[in-house]
Amino acid sequence: METPGLVVHGLAEPFSTALRSLVNNPQFSDVRFVVGQERQEVFAHQCLLACRCNFFQRLLGTEPGSSGVPRPVVLSTVPAEAFLAVLEFLYTNSVKLHRHSVLEVLTAAVEYGLEELRELCLEFVEKVLDVELACEALQVAVTFGLGPLQERCIAFIEAHSQEALRTRGFLELSAAALLPLLQSDKLCVDEAELVRAARSWARVGAVSGDRRSASAGRGNTVEQIVEAWRCHALRRVTPAQGAPYRRRSGTLPREHHRFLGLPFK
Repeated sequence: METPGLVVHGLAEPFSTALRSLVNNPQFSDVRFVVGQERQEVFAHQCLLACRCNFFQRLLGTEPGSSGVPRPVVLSTVPAEAFLAVLEFLYTNSVKLHRHSVLEVLTAAVEYGLEELRELCLEFVEKVLDVELACEALQVAVTFGLGPLQERCIAFIEAHSQEALRTRGFLELSAAALLPLLQSDKLCVDEAELVRAARSWARVGAVSGDRRSASAGRGNTVEQIVEAWRCHALRRVTPAQGAPYRRRSGTLPREHHRFLGLPFK
């Protein structure tokens, strides 16, 4: 009886290096992508992409190449740097990530169904998360339903509220991403500053023609604001409220808080 064979492994690094040399290499390439707004040409190999990613298998499996000339496939929404990172991962199962482009790579990974790359990007984002990146990462998390990343970003913004509210990323949040921040009890910023930040956010949307601000104050948030102003004006808690008021962690104490049963200190 024949003895079962034994799988042995050669060195992984030379293999990975050889495959990395094929990334965006026109030699033996049989597919050409036109990527991003800059329409950068990127060369690849259909068989490798198709066996590594169902998205590319569907994308490239409809039309065979002709005359040996790489046919252009236009992918205008993904930046070239992010697309090259995706190719690097598909060719070598490893990728070099950068803070300035990791969210674009994460977006591509989600859209292409690359779960392992998505997890690598999420781990990297958590390691490099800072004030400038937090709101941008929050937007990506809300857009693609990445719950753990959304929670991590909100917690970071709560701890660094004043700095985060002044970033460009905050001004570019969608209404769906802004609402969880406005409803948070843990923002370390006073109400007046929070209102100013929200007004700046709305102005940016108005200038750019973005109608996102039309829905940003709907629902419970509007009701909470109306109730808060009613209590400040009448200086009493309505029986319908049924629960004691408390200041958010960042709210500065004011004299009229005494009328709401809040300590003035």
